[in-house]
Amino acid sequence: MKRISLLLILFTFLCCSKVPEPINYGTDMCHFCKMTIVTKTHAAQMVTGKGKQYKFDAIECMIRFLIDKQELILDSNLLITDYTSPGTMINAKTASYVISEAVSSPMGANLTGFSSFEQAKKAINNSSADYYDWDGIFKKLN
Repeated sequence: MKRISLLLILFTFLCCSKVPEPINYGTDMCHFCKMTIVTKTHAAQMVTGKGKQYKFDAIECMIRFLIDKQELILDSNLLITDYTSPGTMINAKTASYVISEAVSSPMGANLTGFSSFEQAKKAINNSSADYYDWDGIFKKLN
């Protein structure tokens, strides 16, 4: 009986984990726009407090998905791809964002994410680039 109880507790803990599942590029579909996720430089992901996984082909898809679900933002693990390290997910709430025609994104917003403002400025440094933090990009796209 103790083993069964221990297994149930372990199962409950694992089911509610905020750890993201890997994105299967070329196979997984964007939860918002239903396109296949293929670009390793612009994907995003959300894992809710209850462990539900949402995958997106672009940062703007995740933000637009959250427009009327803002209560999920505080309790969810929000991740974006670091443009300078394709396929590597970073915390969306602490990331830096750039909108620039120098880099196009899958859904056409020309939105790209970086681990820091310095990385963003180093990668995209032109007069037409606009730089944002999480709150700023969320307001800009809504």
